Amino acid sequence: VQLVESGGGLVQAGGSLRLSCAASGFTFDDYAIGWFRQAPGKEREGVSCISSSDGTTYYADSVKGRFTISSDNAKNTIYLQMNSLKPEDTAIYYCAVQGLPRGMGVSRPLLRHAYNYWGQGTQVTVSS
Repeated sequence: VQLVESGGGLVQAGGSLRLSCAASGFTFDDYAIGWFRQAPGKEREGVSCISSSDGTTYYADSVKGRFTISSDNAKNTIYLQMNSLKPEDTAIYYCAVQGLPRGMGVSRPLLRHAYNYWGQGTQVTVSS
């Protein structure tokens, strides 16, 4: 299983970035891809998730209305469009995958321990 994030960088507050997660090598019947972030000295927290079976999306309250998760199945790539960025969005952003039984929904979309495989992360820094 390989998950490779890209698209991080330095941006001013109010700006935008689009993160990409190239996923390969897993054969789950159904799965969910999640985005997480970890700021220095803080726990890794769930940001967003998308279900492979029906495209249902989930967001943490802190990013609702600003971040959008999407997928391009032809490219096996999941995106996180981040708008109206704030300094508190500064963190390393990770994508991760959790396998799901066929036909079952995502019961724990933003729970770190529900995910089986992780990427290496990409740094996002938002300056004030």
